[in-house]
Amino acid sequence: MNSWSETIQLPKPLRDVQAQAARPRSVGGKPSSAAADEERRKAELKAQYQLGLADGEKVLTEKLFQQRAEMHELTHGFLESLRKAVPQVIRDTENSLVSLALTAAQKLVAEMPVSAPMMEAAVRDALTQVEGTARFTVRLHRDDLDLLEKAGSPVLKHGENAAEFRFLSSSEVSRGGCVVETDFGTIDARRETKFDLLKRSLAL
Repeated sequence: MNSWSETIQLPKPLRDVQAQAARPRSVGGKPSSAAADEERRKAELKAQYQLGLADGEKVLTEKLFQQRAEMHELTHGFLESLRKAVPQVIRDTENSLVSLALTAAQKLVAEMPVSAPMMEAAVRDALTQVEGTARFTVRLHRDDLDLLEKAGSPVLKHGENAAEFRFLSSSEVSRGGCVVETDFGTIDARRETKFDLLKRSLAL
């Protein structure tokens, strides 16, 4: 066999020339040690990824269950508070409506013109509470007493069977009402007093 003995001449010197690393060869069809290590590293990374993914899913599931329980508790508390609040709101609304109705009625009555029949009814109603009393005094607003006297109202003769009775005017009695004084007490039949008693009876 003839050996090569000629020298190869290059026109320019070679730069940045490095020897190529020898590639790992398979031994008996099996991968080299470096390739096997790379495969094991990839397998370990994949296993760690799967483990981390499973742990993340577990934590997320637990968090969702916790949030669902908290939401259920919050909803239950809200509904319970609403259930307790509704009756109170209804009571407050009823009281407000009744108070408003009484105020409107009081204003309406106060603006109504006082007539002789109206005053006769007010006095008779008060005198029914003093039946059998030997003497009494009925105090009226000056204008109401004049109204009954001018009309010749029979209510002024109500005390014919009593030993003593009087109808007197009083600045302390508002129009449309009266106050009856007896030996046993006083009957306050003024309009404002009746409205106050009505409000108390309704617990307003």
